[in-house]
Amino acid sequence: MLVELFQLLPISQICCQALGGFCWLLSLSVSSCAAAGCQHEASLPSTAFPAANTRSAGTLPAHPSPCNAPPASAQPAGAAEGLLALPRTPSAGPGLNAAGQPAQGAAPGGAGPRGARGGGGGSGGGWKLSEEAVCREDVVRLCSKHSWNNNLAVLECLQDVREPDNEISSDCNHLLWNYKLNLTTDPKFESVAREVCKSTIAEIKECADEPVGKGFLVSCLVDHRGNITEYQCHQYITKMTAIIFSDYRLICGFMDDCKADINLLKCGSIRPGEKDAHSQGEVVACLEKGLVKEAEENDPRVQVSDQCKKAILRVAELSSDDFHLDRHLYFACRDDRERFCENTQAGEGRVYKCLFNHKFEESMSEKCRDALTTRQKLIAQDYKVSYSLAKSCKSDLKKYRCNVENLPRSREARLSYLLMCLESAVHRGRQVSSECQGEMLDYRRMLMEDFSLSPEIILSCRGEIEHHCSGLHRKGRTLHCLMKVVRGEKGNVGLNCQQALQTLIQETDPGADYRIDRALNEACESVIQTACKHIRSGDPMILSCLMEHLYTEKMVEDCEHRLLELQYFISRDWKLDVVLYRKCQGDASRLCHTHGWNETSELMPPGAVFSCLYRHAYRTEEQGRRLSRECRAEVQRILHQRAMDVKLDPALQDKCMIDLGKWCSEKTETGQELECLQDHLDDLVSDCRDIVGNLTELESEDIQIEALLMRACEPIIQTFCHEVADNQIDSGDLMECLIQNKHQKEMNEKCAIGVTHFQLVQMKDFRFSYKFKMACKEDVLKLCPNIKKKVDVVICLSTTVRNDTLQDAKEHRVSLKCRKQLRVEELEMTEDIRLEPELYEACKSDIKNYCQNVPYGNAQIIECLKEIKKQLSTRCHQKVFKLQETEMMDPELDYTLMRVCKQMIKRFCPEADSKNMLQCLKQNKNSEVMDPKCKQMITKRQITQNTDYRLNPVLRKACKADIPKFCQNILNRAKDDTELEGQVISCLKLKYADQRLSPDCEDQIRVIIQESALDYRLDPQLQMHCSEEISSLCAEEAAAQEQTGQVEECLKVNLLKIKTEMCKKCITTLWVKNFLLIPNLNLLISV
Repeated sequence: MLVELFQLLPISQICCQALGGFCWLLSLSVSSCAAAGCQHEASLPSTAFPAANTRSAGTLPAHPSPCNAPPASAQPAGAAEGLLALPRTPSAGPGLNAAGQPAQGAAPGGAGPRGARGGGGGSGGGWKLSEEAVCREDVVRLCSKHSWNNNLAVLECLQDVREPDNEISSDCNHLLWNYKLNLTTDPKFESVAREVCKSTIAEIKECADEPVGKGFLVSCLVDHRGNITEYQCHQYITKMTAIIFSDYRLICGFMDDCKADINLLKCGSIRPGEKDAHSQGEVVACLEKGLVKEAEENDPRVQVSDQCKKAILRVAELSSDDFHLDRHLYFACRDDRERFCENTQAGEGRVYKCLFNHKFEESMSEKCRDALTTRQKLIAQDYKVSYSLAKSCKSDLKKYRCNVENLPRSREARLSYLLMCLESAVHRGRQVSSECQGEMLDYRRMLMEDFSLSPEIILSCRGEIEHHCSGLHRKGRTLHCLMKVVRGEKGNVGLNCQQALQTLIQETDPGADYRIDRALNEACESVIQTACKHIRSGDPMILSCLMEHLYTEKMVEDCEHRLLELQYFISRDWKLDVVLYRKCQGDASRLCHTHGWNETSELMPPGAVFSCLYRHAYRTEEQGRRLSRECRAEVQRILHQRAMDVKLDPALQDKCMIDLGKWCSEKTETGQELECLQDHLDDLVSDCRDIVGNLTELESEDIQIEALLMRACEPIIQTFCHEVADNQIDSGDLMECLIQNKHQKEMNEKCAIGVTHFQLVQMKDFRFSYKFKMACKEDVLKLCPNIKKKVDVVICLSTTVRNDTLQDAKEHRVSLKCRKQLRVEELEMTEDIRLEPELYEACKSDIKNYCQNVPYGNAQIIECLKEIKKQLSTRCHQKVFKLQETEMMDPELDYTLMRVCKQMIKRFCPEADSKNMLQCLKQNKNSEVMDPKCKQMITKRQITQNTDYRLNPVLRKACKADIPKFCQNILNRAKDDTELEGQVISCLKLKYADQRLSPDCEDQIRVIIQESALDYRLDPQLQMHCSEEISSLCAEEAAAQEQTGQVEECLKVNLLKIKTEMCKKCITTLWVKNFLLIPNLNLLISV
């Protein structure tokens, strides 16, 4: 075909040098040229044009060609004009006269048919660009000599010149323009294309169907050049593409589609001479920026027509494989390409990708960075502008129907739509090619690095960026700054901005691969290398690992901030935690009515799905509709991690915002905010109280949700509670174990404080004690309805149990399982006065006055109050008396006695009933192996018992009939909650002397008389009436560590020195009592 083409043209019309260039253009051998009659072309230097890079078959989809090239009949006649010679054009310009002929001196030998036929210089005598007067100086100055005879080599040399010092003249520019226009519109080029691209045209139906002779074919092949595998065809179309893309007016249809927009946006003149006509790639760049600006500002005054939008994006798409074709970017980034991507082979978008990766390098020029950002913004609007992404994901897009034909182009082409559609497939477990996933990763990282690539962020967050985050645009810092603002750490943020950020996080999906978030990746690199090195790079569990190490020694501050900023958004959309979504999507669909991965419902509040999941995670089998095992494990994992920060619980932060400000503004340490809300539970607004209550209820079942507490208690757990800690289902066992071991020597202060705090919180609602709730909920509903506070429920149930016991009821109203757990709760409450709120409130001022330096734990405050009982305020005294009465009836509730005498109980009373524990200890008090500390504690309790018969249950039962019979006058004066100071016991002692007591009562009084004869402290009346005499006359005896009756003997010896009548009477009574204790006394009297 080429030979036939040349045979149609007289050889004198086309110089052999020009033919040589054309042979190169078609990648034909020199012998093919020889067939056209140019044997001397064998000497054409091989370096006349460097070989173009070959490309593999691409996948860019076709667009119908809008090219309206004039038909063959409309073209200027003449072979020279028709192929490589300077064309005649309707408009004049530099170097041409009004008729389109060369101006005087424009080109040696003329430019028309006659001029060409008359010879023109050069070895072939044909027309040469290098010999045109308007270009000669520029060619000599800028182009290597060996290229002068090759018009295409000269053309490429001159059109790639952009340095200010080397600008080519305007006249030469216009000459080049007309030359290229002729090349792109002459139908002979179509004929050549049909010859060299014969098999390609047959394969590409759209191009095969193009009408002949209208210039449409070459444009169609340019559109499809990525799919061309035929070498000669590919070389030909590549060169034609380079020519076309050098000027926007040569791109088929572009001029017609964008003429009005060029004027509207003031992107330059379309009239040659007013602007550098040859370098008007700037015009395309200006239009691209206008398109980007429209998306970012939503300004009706700056609107690009739909026709021009399509044309702009089409141009960007067609230049996506070779960065030379984006003329503005090519010139802006030539030096940067040499600096960063010297070894990157051009083609298939590789240079673009390389430059994108270096965009934020300090040495990257600002003009190149701006050009790259504009191109990235176009990719965000139409993914096809990225050659590598469109090619790598073509089959996956089709497979998962991400290119639905009936969707508006603006949506289907958006990068965000593509990413979310394909991410949805990945998250559903579908197979997406590794090449496509690699491209997706690159572009997700790109969106996270530069907020300006997301028009929604610019539109919705402009104010927040200006006020809080200006100057931080590089490497994702602006986005993280905005995230920080949203978290409430740096001002306030609008709802639209927050939603735009949430959408961007879903599009980029950094939860699937932390490396997408460059700011997080850089901040946490050291932590990942030390704490998470066992997890492969890019694994979604890296984020989980980082959360596990939050607030530990391995965590660094920057990583902590970046991590919490990202987790804030992940916590508001359950799908963004990849592992959770993978393991729970079935449960979420079944129980929580969720949508697909890339579908959202505005009716679903943030965090609602996860809240639904964790409610079902802790359901019992009886309640039904539980989560699968693997989903439950994931829900627990996330609960444990997020409980460290209230801002990671969307509902909690939303409903408790006012209360956090009101009650907890100063609680800024880790974990303090939730503790503060729990402390003020009764003060919170209803919605907040419900959420805090539900969370606390969950903690009672699974205390490992309290991650910080678990870390603090790790030593005690490993030593004492490892068995229950290893259970997959906690059910409150671990906290119970920690409470029981709270005072072990291995216990550290942080753990003890945390455990005590949780105990205090539990007192606010019986539901907060999981085991108690599960064991007694039916009993509470039946016996204690409408009672909420745990202490009140315990009192209610305990009173019921006691009454049933005292009345010897045949069947207890409180179930056995509840009675057992009730005992555990009662014992736990005795350890700290704060766990008995009424007692604590009644004695607050007394604690401050008398026990200020006494620690709360180990019942030490309670013991302090008991020892100074007479000095206490009336209300506190009454409460302490009631407490002692309860403890004497059930000594196991006497925490101090049980703790001090723990080993002695095991030795002497292993089988004793808890109600008889003190009685057993009293009976063994004087044993030689009795522990001195325990003996001292037993004596203390005896002293307390002897102050009031009501504190001695054994005596009270034995003398049940005797007390009202003989001591009624004392009872009449008694108060329910005030000690009788031994008056009833003294009354019974007197009746013992008269031998009028019942046998059981007599036995008990005898024991009391015997014990008080040895220890004066066991006689309250003697202590009360003879305190001064004991201090003055018997101080040494009273100070003795072991009391064996020496004080009583001292008082008897000094009877005559005693002036107080009541004290004398007490001492006289002592003689009588001791006399009555003489064995066989009645027998001696009768004798």
